[in-house]
Amino acid sequence: MKKIISIATVIATPFFVNAQNTNTPAIDKEIFNICATIFVVGLFMIFILVILKKIIDYRLKNKIIDKGIPENVISSILQTNPKENRNSNIKWFAILTGLGIGLTIINYTLPLGFHSLAIMAFSIATGFLGYYLFARYSEK
Repeated sequence: MKKIISIATVIATPFFVNAQNTNTPAIDKEIFNICATIFVVGLFMIFILVILKKIIDYRLKNKIIDKGIPENVISSILQTNPKENRNSNIKWFAILTGLGIGLTIINYTLPLGFHSLAIMAFSIATGFLGYYLFARYSEK
C-alpha cells in the first residue's frame, strides 16, 4: 500500500508544483496536428502490414498443400488459434473506443496543450486495460 501511495504522489507532484503562469498553450496546434498525422500514418501502415501477412500466409498454405506434405505436418505448421483471431477484433474495438473517448474529451477541454496528450495516453491505456480484462475473464 505504501508503494502505491508513493508512486501516486510522485506522479501527481508535477501537476501541483507547476509554478509558471503562462497563457500560451504548452503544445502548438501545428505540433499536435503533426503528431496526429504520424499516428494516423502509423495505423495505416499497420493495416497494410496485416493485409500483406494474410496474403503471404494464404500463399504459403497453398504451396504446402500443392507439395503434398503429410497431413500431420501440415496441421502442425498451419495451426492457428481461433481465440486469437476473435480477440483481435475486440482489441481493435477497445483501442479505437479509447481513442474516440480521448478525442471527445480533448474537444471539450480546448485549447490544445500538454493535457491533451495526457488525456490521449490515459484513454488509450484504459482501452488496453479493458481489452486485458476482457481477455483474462474470457479465458475462464
